[in-house]
Amino acid sequence: MTEPAKYTKEFSELLESSDNILLISHINPDGDAIGSQLALYHFLSSRGKKVEMMCPNNLQEFLKWMDGSDRINVFIRKRKKCIQLIKDARLIVMLDFNHPNRLGEAESFVTSSRVPKVIIDHHLEPIDFADLIISDPSRCSTAELVHEIVTRLNDGPFRDHSYSESIYVGIITDTGNFEHGSYTGNTMRVVADLLDTGIDRSKVLNTVYNNFSADRMRLMGLALNQRMTILEEYRTAYICLTKQDLADFNHVKGDTEGFVNLPLSIKDIVFSVLFIEKDNYVKLSFRSKGNFPVNDFASKYFSGGGHLNASGGERYDSLENTVGFFLEVLKENGDMLKKAE
Repeated sequence: MTEPAKYTKEFSELLESSDNILLISHINPDGDAIGSQLALYHFLSSRGKKVEMMCPNNLQEFLKWMDGSDRINVFIRKRKKCIQLIKDARLIVMLDFNHPNRLGEAESFVTSSRVPKVIIDHHLEPIDFADLIISDPSRCSTAELVHEIVTRLNDGPFRDHSYSESIYVGIITDTGNFEHGSYTGNTMRVVADLLDTGIDRSKVLNTVYNNFSADRMRLMGLALNQRMTILEEYRTAYICLTKQDLADFNHVKGDTEGFVNLPLSIKDIVFSVLFIEKDNYVKLSFRSKGNFPVNDFASKYFSGGGHLNASGGERYDSLENTVGFFLEVLKENGDMLKKAE
């Protein structure tokens, strides 16, 4: 982690010397990725900077209401334009990820660019593929870190409604509205300051958490009633959703958001996994309570990573084989799960 005064100075110098800045969020962008990206966009635009935004693939539906989200260029939909944006950029700032493979199809174009690159992120073990890495895993979200940076660059709080909403969305989505994550007293002081600017907390919460379709609710019912398995001996529960399940309930991107957290409400369950069948692979989401490190589990077995209690991964195999493999490696971690606190 670079010292705050140092990274603020270095970042400020890069911003001042760059007349065309490109902000990039990660593939399958979540609320923290988009919130951080939009917050920095609003701040830099207010400073008179020319700023463009890009993400590798589509935004989730519950994030498209945010001011500026319609200005985010989606690589898989506008490949030619996005490639040109990368070529034209004089500074590239990447938000909420620290590994180049999170750039999706844009990876080779970004990594081959010779312009200065900055990473702003809160995940563990960043890969060194940028000129300046601003990384602090103690932050609950990249949005919280962006807020600190902007406050320093602005020599005080930046008062802008769209900016405040963006930071707030990033914080609440990466903590499950403060149900998990490494939030601290500082996080709550940031939130208090954001609320004091006049953002409508109820509107934001309803738009983010209570804005889904009836089909999504029915899919959740299927997940809990027919697709959830509880393994009491390992204090674990998992949910499997097939491609047909998703099709049957008219799934759109973001519909399964939060499903992986649901089994953690069960008494004595400390580890929850969501399996989602894709065309050529299985996507996995991991959540835990206490000290069971799902980031290590995801990294060791499923080419993933993330945070202590919230991580993701994938396996290029059938759903049946992936679940079978999971059950095998779960046994290897049985003792740790039984002792988890």
